[in-house]
Amino acid sequence: MSDAPLKDIRVLDIATFIAAPFCGTVLSDFGAEVIKIEQPGEGDSLRRFGTMTECGDTLVWLSEARNRQSVTLDLRTTEGADLFRRLVAVSDVVLENFRPGTLEKWGLGYDELARINPKLVMLRVSAYGQTGPMREKPGFARIAHAFSGLAYLSGEPGRTPVVPGSTSLADYMSGLYGAVGVLIALRHAEKTGEGQVVDIGLYESIFRILDEIAPAYAKFGYERERMGPDTVNVVPHSHYETRDGAWVALACSNDRMWERLTTAMGRPDLAQDERYARPKARADRRAEVNGIVATWVGSLPLTEVLAACERAEAPCSKLLSIADIFRDPQYAARGNLETVEDPRVGALVLPAALPRLSRTPAALRSTGPALGSDSRAVLGDLLGVDGETLDALAAKKVI
Repeated sequence: MSDAPLKDIRVLDIATFIAAPFCGTVLSDFGAEVIKIEQPGEGDSLRRFGTMTECGDTLVWLSEARNRQSVTLDLRTTEGADLFRRLVAVSDVVLENFRPGTLEKWGLGYDELARINPKLVMLRVSAYGQTGPMREKPGFARIAHAFSGLAYLSGEPGRTPVVPGSTSLADYMSGLYGAVGVLIALRHAEKTGEGQVVDIGLYESIFRILDEIAPAYAKFGYERERMGPDTVNVVPHSHYETRDGAWVALACSNDRMWERLTTAMGRPDLAQDERYARPKARADRRAEVNGIVATWVGSLPLTEVLAACERAEAPCSKLLSIADIFRDPQYAARGNLETVEDPRVGALVLPAALPRLSRTPAALRSTGPALGSDSRAVLGDLLGVDGETLDALAAKKVI
């Protein structure tokens, strides 16, 4: 990837699980050199999180630790910390997600590392961020979903709140925001020679995407409750079951879409009916409007519902299962599923990288590596550590 846009960026990933490491995945997809630094003997817990494969690592690891080199290094030892400092001196980015204060206890906090490399950018992802009264509390994505307000909104009215699709959503969103922050910070460092810290709390990445929930409460005191598949302010904008047991999503975000849907339903009169003609009127009659649409959808098989909506250009989709996705021609045409050969488990199908760039596309070069598979190459080639020293470090379990 000699023309990869991030090929000159070296990233040290000392984080675990998904949140901060996913930033590295995004950067590595576009050519950044990502060196995964793991605890000797055990490695990242992500290796054991998810569906286990015959190589001893999970599918989650093989997918999300892709395009990396694996180096084992015990940062808690004097020798390990010294080697890490030497790596920092020749790197651009450090990704970490320890509890705030942990790296400082090891003498590896940002201030210490910035004295070695003033241009260093450090992404710090933690449950609640580096400041505030809860900064030292532990947390995972599920906790972030609860604290951000997302879990409260997920599910049917009056029922147990449910998992919002994926228990790792906050991890992935924090990794994405982390990648944006790192790229901004690298741009600043390029212009000024000054690095900086990118500080993200897991809950913040989710809270940020909850549309108008904050201003609506601040201005009107409106506390949104669980609405099942429905959407606040917009009706019909929900999921409906077809006669043959499939489910479809219909989106009517404005009056034009409502008019198109009523045409698909063979009821264009509904678009002119003052009871349903405007968004607020439809929202005020939510149950009635949803009932009309549900009755129509429920009277037809999936293929006829989709065909009617397509003719009227009314936004509609079947709720796809993963089996549907693997058969879908749109996914195939866009290359959203990419098959790669892993030397340890054979062929794997992984989600393709995003975003799609026209001149410098991403590349999936390798899946998640075996623990420590690149330790000697990286420490030897990059730092000039000789074989005898590496043997001694291995014997002491520093690497």
